[in-house]
Amino acid sequence: MAGSGKAKRGIPPKSDLNAWYPAIVEIADLVDKRYPIKGMDVWKPYGWKAMTLIDGLTRSQMRRTGHEEYNFPLLVPEDLLDKENQLVSHLKASRDTGIDASELRVDEEEAGFKKEVYWVKHGGDTELEVPMFLRPTSETPMYTMFSLWIRSHADLPLKTFQIVNTFRYETKQTRSFIRVREIHFFEAHTVHADQDGATAQIAEDAEIVQRLLHELCFPAIVSKRPSWDTFPGAWHSTAVDAVMPNGRTLQVATYHHYRDQWARAFNLTYEDRNGETQFCHQTTFGMSERLLGAIVGMHGDDSGLIMPPSIAPIQVILMPVAAHSDENVTPRVEALASVLQDSGFRVQVDARDLRPGTKHYDWEIKGVPIRLEIGPRDLASSQCTITLRTGGKIESPLEGISSTIRQYLDSISDELRSRAHAHASELIRTFPGLSQTADIWKLDAALEEGFVYELAFDGNDADAEVLEKATGLTLLGDCAQPYPEPIPCAVTGKLTTRRQHLARMY
Repeated sequence: MAGSGKAKRGIPPKSDLNAWYPAIVEIADLVDKRYPIKGMDVWKPYGWKAMTLIDGLTRSQMRRTGHEEYNFPLLVPEDLLDKENQLVSHLKASRDTGIDASELRVDEEEAGFKKEVYWVKHGGDTELEVPMFLRPTSETPMYTMFSLWIRSHADLPLKTFQIVNTFRYETKQTRSFIRVREIHFFEAHTVHADQDGATAQIAEDAEIVQRLLHELCFPAIVSKRPSWDTFPGAWHSTAVDAVMPNGRTLQVATYHHYRDQWARAFNLTYEDRNGETQFCHQTTFGMSERLLGAIVGMHGDDSGLIMPPSIAPIQVILMPVAAHSDENVTPRVEALASVLQDSGFRVQVDARDLRPGTKHYDWEIKGVPIRLEIGPRDLASSQCTITLRTGGKIESPLEGISSTIRQYLDSISDELRSRAHAHASELIRTFPGLSQTADIWKLDAALEEGFVYELAFDGNDADAEVLEKATGLTLLGDCAQPYPEPIPCAVTGKLTTRRQHLARMY
């Protein structure tokens, strides 16, 4: 029966992730993709609640670390984008040529940002004197205001964040949560008196990310991106990549150290204790609905989603069994639901007049962590039946049920973490090595599709290009966990502890 039910619902096997993922996000009622603009899905209540709970975890971390929430306008005037483009172009040209950025002239039209934004050029029938665009991210509007707010060292540090929609004209194939044109986006922006303050903030961001990943029950590869993959205008960028079941990596978070480069572009200065004017130093930290995409892909199975308890819209579904034969069943289940709600759990009663198997299947698809059933026999013995979405069915006393549920939710979280770590370990392999004959580099062994390759690498940009061309994969950068002992670089042969990864990215 389960097999025929899945066929009716049209759930492909998860082994075919390219078919399973887009099917399950709709079958599980997370989004509706039929809105007539590509890459702009309609969030449905179940999906929006899950995203709201992720936002809640993020807001909790922001409160803990002293960030204040703001909400900046959606529209940005074109002249501010020109200022941003000029900064980015100068820094890129400086990096490519070795010439100081202040001595370079560049064409702002070549910066590339204008190709990624949605433009607003009319207000009604009136053509705007200064065109505006929908924010792709918020450095430009936020730093314009920061320069008005910050006057002295007493105003620092400034630690802000917002959770808003951003817009980018994505020309590649769109995929719910993973590659979209309207992005549900968290961004934290901080301003500091000096480089040390900004560096300390980057360390705090790294700790926040690990706390969030623990709550969401999956590990990630944390890497300092190579120079050519650094966020425009940043001194250095760190990215957090989840390893999806097909071996591709999904970037779920980034944090960037700007030093004083953006401050110079936006004249963001302060008066220090000696009365001298200094440029500020800045950082940003961003995440998006890709976190939910990683959760779907990482934890789901052939039967549907498996929601980590921390962000499950419904943590416990309560199901009356054979209620038609005993009028006391449904009132007892509803009373139990109230007890669990009072204990802080997110619960729902499913009193639909449907077969139990149909109900079970529905809640398996949605990934509810715990199903709790009570029938006439359970009432007589003061027990209930608990089924865990990660596997297992237990007969449990009703006495102390809140404590029991809490323990099982914790065990489900632990099980998901264990599975996710095992999954990541299975999909990360040691790079087989390269050999050079004359001017030709060749792999020592063929790479298998669907894996991330770990290697020691301490080469320059040209060496990295050798690696990427030979493998067809992307170098993620310096891993936050170096090797404990030096080993030979895959290209230069020089001993190094720099651990890096090659992957195919979303």
